[in-house]
Amino acid sequence: MSTRRLDWVIAAGVAASLVIAGHPTTAPGYALLAAGGLALAARRRAPIAVLVATGLTALGYQALGVTVPVIAFLFAVYFTMRAGHRAVTAVGSVLMLAALPLATLVSPRDLSTYEAFAQTRDVLQIAWLIAAAAAGEALRQAEKRADEAERTREETALRRAGEERLHIARELHDSLTHQISVIKLQAEVAVHLARKRGEDVPEPLLAIRDAGREAARELRATLEALRDDDKTPPHGIDDVPALVQRARSTGLDAQLRIEGAPGDLPAAVARTAYRIVQESLTNIARHAAAATAKILIDYRPDALVIRVDDDGRANPGAATTPGVGLLGMRERVTALGGRLDAAPRDEGGFTVHAELPVAQP
Repeated sequence: MSTRRLDWVIAAGVAASLVIAGHPTTAPGYALLAAGGLALAARRRAPIAVLVATGLTALGYQALGVTVPVIAFLFAVYFTMRAGHRAVTAVGSVLMLAALPLATLVSPRDLSTYEAFAQTRDVLQIAWLIAAAAAGEALRQAEKRADEAERTREETALRRAGEERLHIARELHDSLTHQISVIKLQAEVAVHLARKRGEDVPEPLLAIRDAGREAARELRATLEALRDDDKTPPHGIDDVPALVQRARSTGLDAQLRIEGAPGDLPAAVARTAYRIVQESLTNIARHAAAATAKILIDYRPDALVIRVDDDGRANPGAATTPGVGLLGMRERVTALGGRLDAAPRDEGGFTVHAELPVAQP
């Protein structure tokens, strides 16, 4: 049930209770009681207006000559104080206490009966108003402390996350940067020597050199992103054609097909799409022993679909253990509220199928 509908249900319940408690009275009296209760439906959006409305209905009912506790006004005092309008609540309560005797003077009730319990009733009304205001202020302070505690926890979590990112960046820099640099340098030297001797450079060697360059660039970008998470990682869905072209240079017959009308994608969706294709092609090169790979990017109105099929040696009957790359893909897709299916096909080969929602929630 929505908050607004719940407010109306509560207000209707209060109005019904007031009408029952106000028996016997006149038709205008019932109308005022019901109006005071129903006014509480707007207590969240306009607490001051509800305070005024319930006060006027209570005074009008008092002027009819029937004495009943100003329940709706007490509710309004509570919610106005909870909203933080302490000065308005105090002034409204004082004016209400001052106006009730005046409303009684114009009522058709026997004043001698009124004087018998007026003093006791005034004391009770003051106590009720103080209790309602105190309850509203206490809850407001409790919510304020809870918000401050939540904000402190979030700040602590963000600080720890930043420290962890820097720690990971240092570890990556100390461990991987040197190794990747060595691989890239050795491959470039081998290519240079082969060309210097006039020999044909083997395609696998060129692929190793290019992969080393790309890995070094990726690592630098990753370290920059870890040190400053406001920077946008360099790769997105627009870089997929270049990724497919690099896969072809390794001897894989990679075919890219794009369907639908490309549009503006959320940055996270564009990055995830690139990572899915990248990881799929990496897995094909490492494990599939495939000759061909078909990559489909389908732009739909509410989703981006990525599908990668290969003709490798995956067997539908064999148990597959998801590796780190596949788990990483699944985590990325799940974080965006999407769906990922990765499994061998009945006719042979392996399929990665991902659907990433692009509509804003």
